[in-house]
Amino acid sequence: MARIETPKRIRGTQDIFGPEQRRFARVLEAFEHVRRLYAFQRIDIPMFEDTQVFARSIGETTDVVSKEMYTFEDRGGDSITLRPEFTAGIARAYLTEGWQQYAPLKLVTSGAVFRYERPQKGRYRQFHQIDAEVIGAAEPAADVELLAFADQLLRELGITEGVTLQLNTLGDAETRDAWRTALVAHFEQHRGDLSEDSLTRLAKNPMRILDSKDPRDRPIADAAPDIDAHLTSEAGAYFEAVTKGLDAAGVAWTRNSRLVRGLDYYRHTAFEFVTDRLGAQGTVLGGGRYDGLIEQLGGPHTPAVGWAAGVERLAMLIDAQGAVAPDVAIIDDLVGEDWVTGIEASLRRVGLSLRSSYKTGAKKRFKDAMTAGASHFLNLGLIEDGKISLRLTSRARDMAIVPEVSGRLFSALGADFELTGPVETDFGFTLQANLSRKGK
Repeated sequence: MARIETPKRIRGTQDIFGPEQRRFARVLEAFEHVRRLYAFQRIDIPMFEDTQVFARSIGETTDVVSKEMYTFEDRGGDSITLRPEFTAGIARAYLTEGWQQYAPLKLVTSGAVFRYERPQKGRYRQFHQIDAEVIGAAEPAADVELLAFADQLLRELGITEGVTLQLNTLGDAETRDAWRTALVAHFEQHRGDLSEDSLTRLAKNPMRILDSKDPRDRPIADAAPDIDAHLTSEAGAYFEAVTKGLDAAGVAWTRNSRLVRGLDYYRHTAFEFVTDRLGAQGTVLGGGRYDGLIEQLGGPHTPAVGWAAGVERLAMLIDAQGAVAPDVAIIDDLVGEDWVTGIEASLRRVGLSLRSSYKTGAKKRFKDAMTAGASHFLNLGLIEDGKISLRLTSRARDMAIVPEVSGRLFSALGADFELTGPVETDFGFTLQANLSRKGK
């Protein structure tokens, strides 16, 4: 019989397990915790959209739209795209679902996103992002709150060391138009020395030349005019309000006047949290104000600001997470599975985590519990039909821990069983009592 060939994982995807998955989960747990502190609402949006949602919002000429999107025609002949990011889909939902009535909206979401690009360290074709947006607020305070949210998330994850917030202003429409004109004039003078990619950008998106990595472009980009010479007084005041707000919130930042966003709907604040711990792919979280995006999708002028971060990249920066050890493991001396199952259910109802063992015999169960790292052992023994003994022992041998756990344990069991005790022994490290089912 021919050997059956097992299908392989698709290149650029990942199977997340063990310590890697625990780091991944830690990022999402911290994001949810900080989300609650800032009172942002959780939303979920479709994983695929009409292709025009992304073509209009991200821009037809960008690499994401022209090279990286997973686009296909469905059976009805419609052009569908797997989401390469979240903001465009959120903006579409804001318009089509009538969320304007709730503005200003503070929203978060997370999940898988898809880009067909060369896989490398921390970058996959199916990867995961967390995303935070404020829609309908034109005030600098919205930018400050989002940046404080991001900063607190990094603190929660313990990865602020070596991570720097780089901040820039893109000004208002008048500022941006004047700066663009100056940039085009500068780069035209050096057209013969620019890379092929930058020549393409010069015609379509000249600001993107500023962040070119090509050695041919760097001296020319470094000598390009700064935006500050073209800032209107209103744009300057906006940026000053953002920086003062960050200072008041205790969020450290540094100015990067070369930090840009090429699309025309970006305004005012642009930012990235960057690190040198991930090689060339140094951005771990980035975003900006996109006051013109919703207009691109057919809506009214709507101010908005947001950021996104790669879960995989954040997970790479945090320490390895050990497996979560259960609070209690039950070690029984042939008291019967019905006893064990009933006690486990009672303890879980009060929030104690348990390790269920499928092995039989006290020695095998004890070894299984030690391997799992259980902090407490609940030994059960048969006294007579309808009555057992139980003995709680702390692995940590911490006198402060046993009473706390035992209090929850006996409180939980008291709802379903009759208890006698507890009786303290072994200098407080062990508690024991007898147990019988109520009504028997």
